[in-house]
Amino acid sequence: MTADPATATAHIEIHYCTQCRWLLRAAWMAQELLTTFEAEIASLALVPGTGGVFEVRVEGVPVWSRVADGGFPGISELKRRVRDRIAPERELGHLDRAGRGRRE
Repeated sequence: MTADPATATAHIEIHYCTQCRWLLRAAWMAQELLTTFEAEIASLALVPGTGGVFEVRVEGVPVWSRVADGGFPGISELKRRVRDRIAPERELGHLDRAGRGRRE
């Protein structure tokens, strides 16, 4: 699926702690999200911070917070949470089958 600027509307930010050296983790998660949601994502920003921050936001709304959710997300869980915000009708194939019973 090729990204179409006319239909890609989601803006995602990954806030990460530079003191903790979480850039590689943030960049890897960004790559995974961009690959999975290439037609839905209009922009994805890596936002450096301090104080142990690791938060993923869609349209400014947190979908994962290291503090609130307890640690880092598994990539499958992060993709499900992002999907639920930007393309709820979309199936994630094997990720949905593996997570069946865990989704609400």
